[in-house]
Amino acid sequence: MVQNMTAIHSTKERRHRLSTRIWHWVNALCLLILLMSGLTIFNAHPRLYWGEYGANDDYAWMAVGSNETYGYLRFGETRIETTGVLGNWEDSSGKTQTWAFPDWATIPSYYSLADGRRWHFFFAWIFALGLTFFMIRSLWNRHIQSDLHIPRQEWRPSVIWRSFRSHLQWSKIRGSAGQDYNLIQRLSYVGVIFILLPLMIFTGLAMSPAMDANWPILTDMFGGRQSARSIHFIASFALVLFFLVHLLMVILSGPIRQLSGMIFGGTRTGDVE
Repeated sequence: MVQNMTAIHSTKERRHRLSTRIWHWVNALCLLILLMSGLTIFNAHPRLYWGEYGANDDYAWMAVGSNETYGYLRFGETRIETTGVLGNWEDSSGKTQTWAFPDWATIPSYYSLADGRRWHFFFAWIFALGLTFFMIRSLWNRHIQSDLHIPRQEWRPSVIWRSFRSHLQWSKIRGSAGQDYNLIQRLSYVGVIFILLPLMIFTGLAMSPAMDANWPILTDMFGGRQSARSIHFIASFALVLFFLVHLLMVILSGPIRQLSGMIFGGTRTGDVE
């Protein structure tokens, strides 16, 4: 009698380097705290301007406010009622508050500009140093060159459009888990790592009175302190949008496999012989 012998070999599929995994989770924590503490700082003056100066009597291109009965979000001349969410909301005790962002979205949960700044500046340094280390390390171990580099031929609009359409197909999303980054992913990661994140750092520095006094060229690059504040705010919510899409894609492509790769570096796969 012939007996078929089946051997199962378990191998670990490498997805992410240790330096990438450490930076990913430290960066996620920092950005969450920076966002929530930044909203506390924004609550001190929930209006955005362009130029060097801006105060209550100046025209704000964006503002969160309230009157006696409702809250609103205003873009230019367009006003959207946001009662219960922005500008006019109830705290946990049922008391009506008129801060721009509610307490559940801020750090600390109570209003304190001083404490909000302490949280923000502490984690801003960790964020900036972590990004610098990640960039240097990724150049050294060739993560950028091998995983994020976009060849010239892939910059053609037809190639980008084809990759975008493929990225929206359910079967392609499910089948992409564990594979190399596609073009849309690389464009997104390059845009975030090398444009949005550095932009957050430099616009944050440009808002500093000390930086403005000693290196005014940085503030001038963004068109003034109020312009830097507006760009900082826009970039922060562009990052929020990126993270929401990122989380959605993780869920759709297989969250267990993706989380395993980002925590342990890879997943166990079995090959039957």
